[in-house]
Amino acid sequence: MMRILLFLATNLAIVLVASITLSVLGVGNIHDGQGGMNLQALLIFCAVIGFAGSFVSLFMSKWMAKRGTGTRVITQPQTRQEQWLVDTVAELARDAGIGMPEVGIFPSRASNAFATGWNRNASLVAVSEGMLQRFSPNEIRAVMAHEIGHVANGDMVTLTLIQGVVNTFVMFFARIIGNIVDRVVFRNEEGGPGIGYFIATIFAELVLGILASIIVMWFSRQREFRADAAAAQLTGSGNMIAALERLRAEQGIPVEMPGEMTAFGINGNLKNGLAGLLMTHPPLEQRIAALRAGNYR
Repeated sequence: MMRILLFLATNLAIVLVASITLSVLGVGNIHDGQGGMNLQALLIFCAVIGFAGSFVSLFMSKWMAKRGTGTRVITQPQTRQEQWLVDTVAELARDAGIGMPEVGIFPSRASNAFATGWNRNASLVAVSEGMLQRFSPNEIRAVMAHEIGHVANGDMVTLTLIQGVVNTFVMFFARIIGNIVDRVVFRNEEGGPGIGYFIATIFAELVLGILASIIVMWFSRQREFRADAAAAQLTGSGNMIAALERLRAEQGIPVEMPGEMTAFGINGNLKNGLAGLLMTHPPLEQRIAALRAGNYR
């Protein structure tokens, strides 16, 4: 129920921001009434919708992550382990040159952790209960360094910008394709768009969206290598390799993370073949090999 409410709230915020922005920009109808399209208005329309969704999600990311994963933020450490975790994150954040993140623990038997937030000085890093129970202190420290690396590298903002650009061009070209199909295939001679436009646009968005996701997921995989490199620099490559080896040994345990948070965790679902192009994380074997070879990409 909570995830449904989060989804509705996010989309309502996106529609509100987009509507206000389009009104301020004075963007009118993207169709010229003669079978053609106003490409400038179309591009502005697509950019506003495309970037609005990405930035609203970014600004709401901490709020959504806490509720989507059930993360409990440690405001006042209650145990030695919590105190150690807060002190460890504080030390890593200081060494990485970022502001102190919020530190949280989320209920999951799987070993995982994530970082999110719109600002490198106002982020959130969290670790699962399962990881705290089974990983050694050095391994947990390396995992936290990996997440701090994501924050220090500005991965959340960069991924948002890439997603916004991709969304814009998917919507832009899908509507151009829809208009061509409507005029050429369905031979719509009326001034406004016909049923062919809407059918073709939806189909084109699906196809282009899959192709665009390959680009976004490629970047997501590359940033994992960079975050691993950051962790190696902060805690030593041996500790990061040990943490990844432990993750590999636990691959049979399901990753209990909401879909929208998978890309921000250290442990992602692995796929083979063509489906591997849509993975948020590279195979653990590749990440371990890169660290051992000193090839941090």
